Amino acid sequence: MEKYIFITGATSGFGEASARLFAENGWNLILTGRREERLQKIKQELEKTHAVSVTTLCFDVRDEKAVNSAVEGMPIAIKQNIEIVLNNAGLAVGRNSIEDGITDDWNRMVDTNIKGLLYVTRAVVPYLKENKKGHIFNLGSIAGKEVYAGGNVYCATKHAVDALSKAMRIDLVEYGIKVTNIAPGAAETEFSIVRFKGDVATAKNIYQGFEPLQAKDIAETIYFVATRPGHVTINDLTIMPTAQASATVFSKKS
Repeated sequence: MEKYIFITGATSGFGEASARLFAENGWNLILTGRREERLQKIKQELEKTHAVSVTTLCFDVRDEKAVNSAVEGMPIAIKQNIEIVLNNAGLAVGRNSIEDGITDDWNRMVDTNIKGLLYVTRAVVPYLKENKKGHIFNLGSIAGKEVYAGGNVYCATKHAVDALSKAMRIDLVEYGIKVTNIAPGAAETEFSIVRFKGDVATAKNIYQGFEPLQAKDIAETIYFVATRPGHVTINDLTIMPTAQASATVFSKKS
């Protein structure tokens, strides 16, 4: 079956894990990211291993023109068969208090987590509407449900993702398009390395003393939700490691 899933931020973390799981189950892929070499490596591996079609688009979701150009440039036969959009690209940068915030960090988070999600969704949704079906997954966060010290702008962007998921659901329900917000808690990916700007030691310390979520855990959840019957929609899921009770409360072993 010529069915495609469109995944942003597919070169690592939840995006890459989702690409691998969907390919394993026979889905063709449209993978986007900023690292061309990484995209090509994943493409070659998955096409060889699973005999699926993998289309790669190298762009930054913050660049509206690049997003539109990449989507418009795909063959119509591919665009017409997109069934799932996974808005996964996102990041946190810094943990400063608001008065010490760095505007470049703020801009990166707002432009990626909110505007990038909007650019991609607007570019791809017309093809879902034509088919009167489809499923949009927005990768939120526990930070979109709670606010914590040092989280300020990142939490604000993920609250926006939560709100946009609700709004999209209202706007698109008449077209049979499902919208699911996925809100993970602590997950050991490249997330903390990016947040602490390459400070690997600090990033690793975040996950000491408990077993965090892994990228595969979220990918499996997305696949489960995506494969429910057509009349069933799971609107919103908050997924935590067992040792995490809230954004800041953990049970850690010394």
